[in-house]
Amino acid sequence: MNTISSTEEPLQELHPASELLRALASPVRLGIIRELADGGRRVHELVAALGVSQPLVSQHLRVLRASRIVVARRQAREIEYSLVDDHIAHIALEAIRHAAEI
Repeated sequence: MNTISSTEEPLQELHPASELLRALASPVRLGIIRELADGGRRVHELVAALGVSQPLVSQHLRVLRASRIVVARRQAREIEYSLVDDHIAHIALEAIRHAAEI
C-alpha cells in the first residue's frame, strides 16, 4: 500500500516531511491551522477562537511562516494569515479526526 517509493538514500527524502510534521506538533499550531482551514484570519480572530494570548499566537505564527505553512498579507493596518495550500489543512484535520477516534 506504500505509494511513495524509496531511492538510494531513503531517509534523506523524508527530511522535508519530518520537518513539516515537527512544525505541526503543537496544539496551538494545530488550532491555528484548523482555524485557517476555513479561510484567512487576523491575529485577534485567532486569539479569540483559540482562547490563548496574542503573544503566544504570534509566536506560533512565526514558526508556521518560517516552515512555509502560513503566509501573511497586509490588509490596511492588520495582517491576515492564511494557509499556503489545502494540503496542510487536510493533514492537520485528518490527524485531529484520527486522534479523536482513538
